[in-house]
Amino acid sequence: MTPEYQKLLKITDVTAKKLAKLHLNTPWEVALHLPLRYEDETHITPIADAPVGVPCQVEGVVLHQEVQFKPRKQLIVQIQDGSGSVLFLRFIHFYASHQKQMAVGKRIRAVGEIKHGFFGDEMIHPKIRDAENSGLAESLTPVYPTVNGLNQPTLRRVVQTALESIPLHDTLPDELLGRLKLPHLAESLRLLHAPPPEYTIRQLSDGTLPAWQRLKFDELLAQQLSMRLARQKRIGGHAKSLHGTGALADKLLNALPFALTRAQGRVLAEIRADMAQTFPMHRLLQGDVGSGKTIVAALSALTAIEAGYQVAVMAPTEILAEQHYLKFQQWLEPLGLNVAWLSGSLRKKAKDAAKAALSDGLTPIAVGTHALFQDDVQFQNLGLVIVDEQHRFGVAQRLALKNKGEDVHQLMMSATPIPRTLAMSFFADLDVSVIDELPPNRTPVKTRLVNSLRRAEVEGFVLNTCRKGQQVYWVCPLIEESETLQLQTATETLAQLQTALPELEIGLVHGRMKAAEKAEVMAEFSAGRLNVLVATTVIEVGVDVPNASLMVIEHAERMGLAQLHQLRGRVGRGAAASACVLLFAEPLSELAKARLKVIYEHTDGFEIARQDLNIRGPGEFLGARQSGVPMLRFANLEEDLHLLEAARDIAPRLIDERPDIVEAHLGRWLASREQYLGA
Repeated sequence: MTPEYQKLLKITDVTAKKLAKLHLNTPWEVALHLPLRYEDETHITPIADAPVGVPCQVEGVVLHQEVQFKPRKQLIVQIQDGSGSVLFLRFIHFYASHQKQMAVGKRIRAVGEIKHGFFGDEMIHPKIRDAENSGLAESLTPVYPTVNGLNQPTLRRVVQTALESIPLHDTLPDELLGRLKLPHLAESLRLLHAPPPEYTIRQLSDGTLPAWQRLKFDELLAQQLSMRLARQKRIGGHAKSLHGTGALADKLLNALPFALTRAQGRVLAEIRADMAQTFPMHRLLQGDVGSGKTIVAALSALTAIEAGYQVAVMAPTEILAEQHYLKFQQWLEPLGLNVAWLSGSLRKKAKDAAKAALSDGLTPIAVGTHALFQDDVQFQNLGLVIVDEQHRFGVAQRLALKNKGEDVHQLMMSATPIPRTLAMSFFADLDVSVIDELPPNRTPVKTRLVNSLRRAEVEGFVLNTCRKGQQVYWVCPLIEESETLQLQTATETLAQLQTALPELEIGLVHGRMKAAEKAEVMAEFSAGRLNVLVATTVIEVGVDVPNASLMVIEHAERMGLAQLHQLRGRVGRGAAASACVLLFAEPLSELAKARLKVIYEHTDGFEIARQDLNIRGPGEFLGARQSGVPMLRFANLEEDLHLLEAARDIAPRLIDERPDIVEAHLGRWLASREQYLGA
């Protein structure tokens, strides 16, 4: 926070640092820091009528006070109100000042939740007021999200100072507000920070109040304006027009053992048309698991290479990037093209050689992880960037790769279909291509939920499947982001299955194996020499073995919906009926129950993505969570669709007719985040 802002808000450097942890760096951001909940200190509830488990305010005279030492040191205070009802107040952390404030005979107020205690009804650590020298509050008391060391009284004072210090004039004209039936901004903010007592807690928390609607609309409008301006700026850019001769692409197509589907042909034509423009392509290639996005990406890369430019292909994990590398190597090296590999685990000598070949222009294509956008990686003439599973990168990471070239064309790929509401809002600057058909001969996959206590039955199911000549994946989850623990789990699982199923050939593949070892095991499995492949989530993307008809996923409750859907997509690629068994361990959290219900009931990737959006919110789809900046603080894309549609309709008119309003509105809402929206 700047010294000017600190002076305006009358705060110290220490408080400013605490506010920065909450992403509050300007007085306007402080004014938009809305309460989590409210406490009602506007009236007194008789102790006899006070509800259990709901915050309330009671008043009474202190009858007794004592410090107890068993089972631990605590201060117990007993109060009684006019009706004769008694309530205990218990403090585990207290000072001499507390004892003085609640001396016997004093009339005090206590605000908190009543619980049934051992000696009777009690409040634990209530907020205490001197009833004789303070009046009742005139509005509900806000309780704000905070961080350690920043208490509620300080936050309330800072927020109030911000509201009094900054201009709260409307950026939007009265005519527009009237049409949308929305109140003025100043009135909305003041109401939400200090609601009159006639408002119920439910009214204030469900987001339907006109004051809430106004803030949501302003936020969505700022986002729509920013997206449209980003698109205008991009279309006004000067990218290289990438026209391919088609020679390399035709050679690859003729060498493939399959023909492209109509959908693949259509999206490839859309991508090539974009790359031929003189402004940067910004296209999202969507396709459900197994729809064949990678070959479309490879053919798009060949168009750029035919035009004399380099291509960077980035994936979020080393395993996925490595699979892309092996695929691109298999397809492109027979065409006489070198494919560079860059990852964090690469030895210095190999990494330096790959970087030198890229900067000299000797290597036309590089595949890798986030290592691709490190400062010391230079391309001679980067023309196309392909980012897979782009939502799993932080926004700043995508920006860094995009900035490796001047106005480069961008192709993003995702097997996590983007829900319509998300596409309308955050992806307004993206052109979207959808591969909406799967290759022929795919069979539907049956999903079964099985308690891990019935593991022996699942092992029997595996044996029967293999006796029919089919193959099985057995997947172990990533545990607490620890490769060591994951490896241990996978190794233990291998040993257990070898003991339980001695007649089967069982292999193991995990993230710590060298690329050659991994490739060897995968080749054994692909050739049918292994019955069962025990794997970590290595096989989440890009593995295609048509003879594998059963997928067993251990601890499925620990995995996200997108990951479960991706894994399930590894089977059902041949003619045999296929199944996916989700083993889960109880007790299940509500979140885990919700996920497992969705994956059991749905096979359509778009519906799973829509449900996932409801469960997780938009941050993970966007890769915004990694930037540390919440992209939408107030609006909910599912609940506020009407506001999103109104903002989308109004934004282009404002850009055309009222640039003054656009500038003022974006200055207020997106001053510190606009760069993220262009990624």
